[in-house]
Amino acid sequence: MSDRRTPLHGVHADRGAKFTDFGGWQMPVEFDSISEEHAAVRDSLGIFDVSHMGEIEVSGPDAATLMNRLTTNDVTALDPGDSQYAAITNEDGVMLDDTVVYRLPDGIEAGDSAAALAGLDRDLDAGTGDPAYLFVPNAGHDEQMYDRWVDYRDSEGLDAAVTNATDDWAMLAVQGPDAADALDDATPTDRVVDLSKFEATVAAVDEADSWVARTGYTGEDGFEVMCPAGDAEAVWRTFADAPSDAQPCGLGARDTLRVEMGFLLSGQDFDPETEPRSPYEARIGFVVKLDTEFVGRDALEAQKEEGVDEKFVGVRLLERGVPRNGYAVTDGDLTRIGQLTSGTMSPTLDEPIGLGYLHEQYVEPGTEVSVVVRGDEKRAEVVVPPFLDR
Repeated sequence: MSDRRTPLHGVHADRGAKFTDFGGWQMPVEFDSISEEHAAVRDSLGIFDVSHMGEIEVSGPDAATLMNRLTTNDVTALDPGDSQYAAITNEDGVMLDDTVVYRLPDGIEAGDSAAALAGLDRDLDAGTGDPAYLFVPNAGHDEQMYDRWVDYRDSEGLDAAVTNATDDWAMLAVQGPDAADALDDATPTDRVVDLSKFEATVAAVDEADSWVARTGYTGEDGFEVMCPAGDAEAVWRTFADAPSDAQPCGLGARDTLRVEMGFLLSGQDFDPETEPRSPYEARIGFVVKLDTEFVGRDALEAQKEEGVDEKFVGVRLLERGVPRNGYAVTDGDLTRIGQLTSGTMSPTLDEPIGLGYLHEQYVEPGTEVSVVVRGDEKRAEVVVPPFLDR
């Protein structure tokens, strides 16, 4: 039973949102319609409440070492204000989660980030003190990842503070071709619209001191705004009301948007219990830095040398039908060659599309396969995502 609610739950209820349980959170699945919300993000501007995502803060003399032991990328490549995508793996190289890691201004202490950012209006590189990081686990994983970080820190005797700050922050995603204009109107500094992809900075949004990153999960230009939980409603209304008039969007549109781009969904496209996959199988080997000593490194080094039997790809159905999670993929002659983990009718393309894992013999673009939909083999072709050119 879900018992967690974001700071914006009442705002969404007043707006008429339909809710669903997701990762232990009550989240809006749609406000008006999935197709309308999807189109707003592709054509103009949408806003999502993504406060169900976790926020774990790590700081101290050994913060970089701790982060590099438990994520597959290399945080020493980050300057304050930079971020990177990474996987979190177990000893076997199986992904427990994927995450975005932000390097905060130096000297900020874990557990005090929201307060420390207040009024900070300076070059992020000008800070002094130990490095500080904030990483974002997926919904429902914050407690698990907090425990993992603390247990590893203690077992290795590392000097780092770790705080689960999920309840301290609200997180909003402002996405679409008009996102930069909306942020330009909402913030008093040019630092935000001048950000490159995967860069972040401190800016006031409706007088709420926020951590603003040029990141997102839609394939469109966009920003993710992390603000103190108490400021969430004011920041939401800054974008949802005039002049921005961003379309409120729920998890339904978030899913169709990310499927069109081929983005992984933790717990569905990979899961350590039900869909155990490595970064190489999931086609995110670019986040694996084998020159660092992260948990699972040796297993992944061996896998890189030996290759993998299955890889994550997309399929486009050439017949009527909607592909879904768990549907078998065959060679067209009833021989199973893989299965889908996600699927939808693409609102942008008006075509049925899916994501999943196929035997490496069948992963070349254009390969003809079939998807078993309600017992019938439906003709399909392999696509290497994204389905859209963004």
